[in-house]
Amino acid sequence: MRANIATLALAGTVAGFGLGTGSAKADNLTLCWAAWDPANALVELSKDFEKESGHTMQFEFVPWPNFADRMLNELNSGGQLCDLMIGDSQWIGGAAENGHYLKLNEFFDANGIKMEDFIPATVVGYAEWPKNTPNYWALPAFGDVVGWTYRKDWFARPELQEEFKKAYGRDLAVPKSLEELKDIAQFFQGREIDGKKVYGASIYTERGSEGITMGVTNALYNYGFEYQNPSKPYDLEGFVNSPDAAKGLEFYKALYDCCTPPGASDWYMSETIDAYKSGQVALQMNFAFIWPGVHADPNVGGDKSGYFPNPPGPKGHFAQLGGQGISVVANTDSKDAALAYIKWFAQPEVQKKWWSVGGYSALRSVVEDPGFATSQPYAQTFLDSMAIVKDFWAEPSYASLLQAMQKHVHNYVVAGNGTAQEALDGLVKDWTEVFEDEGKL
Repeated sequence: MRANIATLALAGTVAGFGLGTGSAKADNLTLCWAAWDPANALVELSKDFEKESGHTMQFEFVPWPNFADRMLNELNSGGQLCDLMIGDSQWIGGAAENGHYLKLNEFFDANGIKMEDFIPATVVGYAEWPKNTPNYWALPAFGDVVGWTYRKDWFARPELQEEFKKAYGRDLAVPKSLEELKDIAQFFQGREIDGKKVYGASIYTERGSEGITMGVTNALYNYGFEYQNPSKPYDLEGFVNSPDAAKGLEFYKALYDCCTPPGASDWYMSETIDAYKSGQVALQMNFAFIWPGVHADPNVGGDKSGYFPNPPGPKGHFAQLGGQGISVVANTDSKDAALAYIKWFAQPEVQKKWWSVGGYSALRSVVEDPGFATSQPYAQTFLDSMAIVKDFWAEPSYASLLQAMQKHVHNYVVAGNGTAQEALDGLVKDWTEVFEDEGKL
């Protein structure tokens, strides 16, 4: 389904670019990303680059539900809208193999940019293709991961503490397992708090793009789901659809059925946060990027909210990786200036400021600083979550793989069609066909 373009020749050195223009005139760069709060923070941060370099920055931000279609069409068509792209982690394989992004190894080497200076999971997830090889197509730009937000003020109410302990034999506190999380969600489902009916949890169920996949994996991983045989690439049978994986899918459906608000059948990031900020739910699944906004919110911010990593399941402890790397679009006419932006953005002092204005730095010197964990109420949760990440396929065919998973999972979890085992068996069938078409099986 992806249009192929000829791999662009990347002849010539990419080493040695400073923050100057590299030419007689300043360039006007366009950076493309999703339309969300971190993008607004990057606009402010980039004003420093404009002052230092003489280049000017423009931005093309597209809402998440349309982001992949819009930007992948731009790349596949050979368009020149974007000089810099903060593309999703799953795009790396296709972007590398189709020549959409400039390979950055020589540039990194010439400018002292070392991938070991970044959180390892972000290097693998955002920069490398093939995975686990030293071939880099992006600089880790925005670390992100699925975690949980909870109504800390509700948890602290003595009458709720007493009732919960009587029912479950333990304190109403941050859950230590997915099963405990479900217990808490059930406890709050349909309860009246401050004269308002509330519900247990807002979770990802969206069908059209990637939402339910980004949600259900947080259960699947922790029940034993594997994308493939660790010893034999693209060997799916018994790993994607193992009995344990089916139990993980059953758990997610049970959580959806028991504990979500009415009408929560097609929710992703914005809907889940709206439900939380409006006081409808006790628990919210969402990517970490939302935490600064939650903390600042007049209704649920400050001490009213707390944060915790995705809890473990019976077969592991993982969380779905989000986040992106920043790449130079190979078709740009402003390669020197775009690389100058990468060099500027990689500087430790810029990365430190990136965290302070609402970005999630992936630079180890920032996140491993002794003061980082206490710099924000959610900082330690971010660190703990980034230590347990796992990601979706980053294959060139990722869009087809994602569409298949969206279909099978949503049909079971939300529509209630068939069994979990049947859903995963169907997924294996579809994924196998994709890899057969690519000649990988």
